[in-house]
Amino acid sequence: ALADALKGNRVLTTLNLHTNNIQDRGAIALADALKGNRVLTTLSLSFNNIGPDGAKALADALSVNGVLTALHLSRNSIGPDGAKSIAEALKVNGVLTTLDLEGNDIKNAGAIAIAEALKGNRVLTTLNLHTNNIQDRGAIALAD
Repeated sequence: ALADALKGNRVLTTLNLHTNNIQDRGAIALADALKGNRVLTTLSLSFNNIGPDGAKALADALSVNGVLTALHLSRNSIGPDGAKSIAEALKVNGVLTTLDLEGNDIKNAGAIAIAEALKGNRVLTTLNLHTNNIQDRGAIALAD
């Protein structure tokens, strides 16, 4: 119901669904709504048990959404595969300035994918990767 309302939304610019256990299913529904939404600029989905499938759906939405500037996905379970999907979206998204992936266990593979995406991304200014089990290889890729 909320995702359907978001599709027709013309005024809501910030949506905080922190700690609602929406899981992949909820993230997929919200991602579908984001594809056509033209006003929402901030979306917080932290602490929602979102896994790689939900992250992939959100990444697909980021690839076509031209207004969302902040996405907070901290403390979910997107893992390396979810991070890779988001990295692909970062390669084509031209508006997202803030991305919070804290505590998603993206590991080196996810960090390396994001690092590669950032080489061509000129708009992301804030990236939170705290508590992701990123080791030397991932840190070096991000530093380059």
